[in-house]
Amino acid sequence: MKKVRKTLIILAAAVLAGVVLRTCVATSYLIPSAGMENTLYRGERILVDKWSYGLRLPLMGWWGYHRWLYRPAGREDIVVFNNPADFAQPVISRRAVFISRCIGTPGDTLLVDSLFAVVPSERMAPDQKFLFTYPRQRERQLDSLLARLAIQSPLLGADSVQSIRSFSRYEYYLLQQSVDGPCWITPAERMDSLRRLYPLVVPGQGKTVRVYPWNRNLLCNTLLLHEHRDAYVKGDTLYVDGRPAEACTFTQDYYWVAANNTSNLTDSRLFGFVPEDHIIGRAARIWFSKEKDGRIRWERIGMEVK
Repeated sequence: MKKVRKTLIILAAAVLAGVVLRTCVATSYLIPSAGMENTLYRGERILVDKWSYGLRLPLMGWWGYHRWLYRPAGREDIVVFNNPADFAQPVISRRAVFISRCIGTPGDTLLVDSLFAVVPSERMAPDQKFLFTYPRQRERQLDSLLARLAIQSPLLGADSVQSIRSFSRYEYYLLQQSVDGPCWITPAERMDSLRRLYPLVVPGQGKTVRVYPWNRNLLCNTLLLHEHRDAYVKGDTLYVDGRPAEACTFTQDYYWVAANNTSNLTDSRLFGFVPEDHIIGRAARIWFSKEKDGRIRWERIGMEVK
């Protein structure tokens, strides 16, 4: 009888230890699709480090979201998170689990196209300069803006009406942000590549993000669904708590994530920003991997995920 009792105690302790490890330390995740190839392959199993960004406490349905020792995710981290668009399930921790690469952290500015695909750095040529004109009487005002924004752009030419300088896409975006009222700095020639790209600011806790036509609906959905604010778009205007909003402030950090395989849409192009409270942890190591034909990829077992 004592042996049976001892065996039951050992089994109960083992089960309890397993539950604690899975809940508070690490968990296993099965890669369900080809979205993260060639970093992770369909059918591989990985360990997810739940302490990488601070431990998200379990039983969120009882006491809501709390996290110990919170740290923001890093750019290029491969993060595991609950589906931000699964609103049929009110408890965040019970929603479907996704995995993607973090390419935008709180406060980052990304250049996106009209479908919210981030343009890779090798394609967006951040240092490429374009010509812009502005009224000559604004010369002193522009010099002041350039000094404040630490932008180096010498005067390239002028006539009796206007002056010419060159700016990159991002410098032009910063100037647009800083000019009060309509921007009086305009492209000197047609630049389709510039007009197809939009600067998208990733919200952070306590940060204010300006509302533009290209981010209006995205911000509205984020405020409504994750910030629990009364937000809606009427005409060309975003209303927050019944008032027109030219800027929004957020109470938690957000992330922009992308699949390695651009044809896989289970990333921020589909569900927008990933809130901090949806983050489970960082993909740490591969613990099992096999080919479609059942052969085990021994060389991948134990590999760090990066």
